[in-house]
Amino acid sequence: MQHMISLRLSLWVLLVGGFAALGYASYGDNTGHSDDVYKVSTFTNGTILYAVILGIALAIAVDRFELLALRRPTNIALAARIAIVVVAGVFLVEWAVTKLPFEDPGREQGLAPTRWIPGHDAAFAANLVLFVAIAPCVEEILFRGLGQSLLRRFGSLPAIVLVGLFFGVWHGLLIALLVLVPFGWGLAYLRERTDSIYPGIAVHALFNAVAIIGSVLL
Repeated sequence: MQHMISLRLSLWVLLVGGFAALGYASYGDNTGHSDDVYKVSTFTNGTILYAVILGIALAIAVDRFELLALRRPTNIALAARIAIVVVAGVFLVEWAVTKLPFEDPGREQGLAPTRWIPGHDAAFAANLVLFVAIAPCVEEILFRGLGQSLLRRFGSLPAIVLVGLFFGVWHGLLIALLVLVPFGWGLAYLRERTDSIYPGIAVHALFNAVAIIGSVLL
C-alpha cells in the first residue's frame, strides 16, 4: 500500500513538474495574446489538453478514486463561509499585487481580453466554458483532489502548503505566483475543512469568470 502511494505521488509530481517546466521553458516566448479568447482554436486546443491531463490524473488514481475527493462537503454552511473568505482574500491579494511595480498578473498569461471584439460571440462563449467550467474542474481534481490526498501523508498543513506551491508553478508564470500560490492555499484549506473539492471548483470557477468578464467590461 505504501509503495503504491509513493508511486502515485511520484507520477503526480512528474506530471505537474513536467507541465510547469514546459511553461517556464517557453515563458520568454509566450505567444499568448489577449484576443485568444475570441478564437475557436483556443477552446479546441484547451479542451484536448485538459482531457489529456484529466485522463492521466484518473490513471494515477485508478482503483482509488476516493483520492479525488469528489464527494459532498461535510458541512455546507462551513464550506460557504470559508469560500466567501477565500474569494474575498484572493481578490484582495490580486488588487494589492496590481499596485506593485510589476506587470499586471492578470495580463501575464496573455488570455484575459482587453476589450470586447464584436462578431466572436460563439468563440467567446466556448472559451468561457473552457476557463470557467472545464479548467476549474480538471485543476481541482488534479490538485485539491488527487495531489492533496497524496500529499497528506506528510500532514495536513504541509499538504496545503505544498499543493498551493505546486498549483502556482503549474501555470508557468512569475508575477502571477503572488496571486496563484495564496489562491492555491485558500482552495487547499477549503478542501481540507470540507473533505470535498466541490466548493473549490465553485470558487475557482467564480475567480476565472470574474477575471475574464471583468477584463471585458472594465
